[in-house]
Amino acid sequence: MSTMTEGRWNHNIHYHEIVLDALPPGARAVLDVGCGEGLLTRQLRAWVPRVVGVDPHGPSLELARQQDPRGEIEYVQADFLDHEFPPASFDLVASVATLHHLDPAAALARMCELLRPGGRLVVIGLARSRLPTDLPRELLAAVAHRLHLLTKPYWQHPSPTVWPPPHTYAEIHRLAARVLPGTRFRRHLFWRYSLVWTR
Repeated sequence: MSTMTEGRWNHNIHYHEIVLDALPPGARAVLDVGCGEGLLTRQLRAWVPRVVGVDPHGPSLELARQQDPRGEIEYVQADFLDHEFPPASFDLVASVATLHHLDPAAALARMCELLRPGGRLVVIGLARSRLPTDLPRELLAAVAHRLHLLTKPYWQHPSPTVWPPPHTYAEIHRLAARVLPGTRFRRHLFWRYSLVWTR
């Protein structure tokens, strides 16, 4: 699927297409965990009739609502782990650059709980590199980043950040395999990984 990036680019936006391509056929309701100012929710709304974005950061949600003047997207300011979303109520649960803010095992289990049978979970996350083992990957990513900046400006999102991520790529891979057996894990160029799992 084509992504409507609104002229923005960063390492998270670069991988939004993974989320959009994972939408199950006929999806009617999706949840964006850690939606921030709502770029992914707006992209999803072009394909799905009901989109919910949840985030604890009020200023980011205010920006999201300002960019949704017709009120087509439901924005919820809450802790995703505590909010009373009904079980099995979404066809897709997505999370971009959020899992490292949370207890990852609890968050993945909660996302699974919210999926309908046949629903899909997609996580684009950050993890910690291991040096010097990962130095070749780091150098390649740095060069590719510079090349991208020759043709597009880097957009800095307004949401809070956590750095460095508390878990390594290998730790996240093992955790996902334990909590969600059958998860497809991929490590990506721009300091990101993806998890895709179907209930």
